[in-house]
Formats: sequence, structure tokens, C-alpha cells
Amino acid sequence: MSAASENGLDGRLDDEPEYRWPIPPPEGWTADDLDRIPGLPPHTELIDGSLVFMSPQTAFHARCMRLVENTLLAQAPEHLDVMREMTIKLDLRNRPEPDVLVFPLEANTGSKQTWYKPEDVLLAVEVVSADSRERDREVKPRKYAAAGVPHFWRIEEDEDKGLPVVYVYELDPATNSYGLTGIFHDHLKVTVPFGIEIDLTAINRRPKTPPEQG
Repeated sequence: MSAASENGLDGRLDDEPEYRWPIPPPEGWTADDLDRIPGLPPHTELIDGSLVFMSPQTAFHARCMRLVENTLLAQAPEHLDVMREMTIKLDLRNRPEPDVLVFPLEANTGSKQTWYKPEDVLLAVEVVSADSRERDREVKPRKYAAAGVPHFWRIEEDEDKGLPVVYVYELDPATNSYGLTGIFHDHLKVTVPFGIEIDLTAINRRPKTPPEQG
């Protein structure tokens, strides 16, 4: 029996409610619309006025974000904060969601906050997925650079080892474009935007929990 026959002519389960896709206005969606459109899937982005939906997350992607976020939190100076999967309102038509962000503590505006300003973002990190290669390699870094985000990391999976490979970029303010400053396998060590060391081979290890206070 085909999926369409089993689930109904439209491929839906019989008891599954019909999902109505949001119809964009003639000029496209705006950054503020992400907070107003009902029923959007989690982690929806806005690129050039179009909604971009995320595919199911892989274990590599989730573990990589956890490793980077935990390490940055442990090593960041006290005046900086680290957050994962929060959007940046780059302009009227672009509100992407980096996997990890570093920004000053004062950029936090409260528990209802859903985005950060690009001028507050110190580092944006993207972990490349199969469905996001072009966006993560070309579209999003170009937009981050144009908005003045000074540091950008692109992380890809080494297919042979299953480990992260980190491509580190720094903004050239004369051209508003990124220049590659390093490619890191196994171990990352940089001095900007602050001193950071990451054991990339630790991606599959369970993070240590702090001891309970007696």
C-alpha cells in the first residue's frame, strides 16, 4: 500500500491536522515577522525575505554545538556571554540563526528576547549540515561580514574521522569581507576574539559536571 493510500490522498495521517503554510506578503517577510507568524517550526530563519526551515538535527551537529558552547562558556571573559541557536537581526530581510553566538553581557535584554543586533555579536559559529552547505559556506558568512560581525567560524565534519574541522575567519574592515586565518583539526587554539582552546577530539565525550557544593 502506498503512503498516500495509507495516510490519505495528501500523504497526511488521518488524524493529523492540516498545516497551512504562511503566505508571504508581496514584498516578502521581514525580520520582525518571525516573532509574529503563528505555527512556525523551531529555529526558522529568514534569508532575503524568505523563510528557511531546519531539517532534523544530526548527532554530530548537536554534539558539536554542545562542545563549542560549553568550551566558550568556560573560557570567555566575565563580560562576555555565549548562547546557542539565537537569531541575529542583520537587516529588514535577514534574520539568520547561528549555531553559537558570543556577545557582551549587556546585549541581553531579558527573558523574552529572541534576537541580537549584529553590532553586539563578537563571534558567530555555523556547524554545516547536509541541507545548509551553500548557506553556511557562502550566503550567511557574506551577510555576517557585511553586517560587521568581526569573527566567524565554520565547522564541518571530517568524514574519515567523524571529528570537527574548524575554519576560522576574521573580518577585513577595509573590504567588509572575511579572510581565512586558520584551519584546525583535532585541536583549536586562537587568541581572538579571546584566548580559546578546544580539544576537537572530545566531541563524543560526555561533558564533566561540576561537583555538588556541600
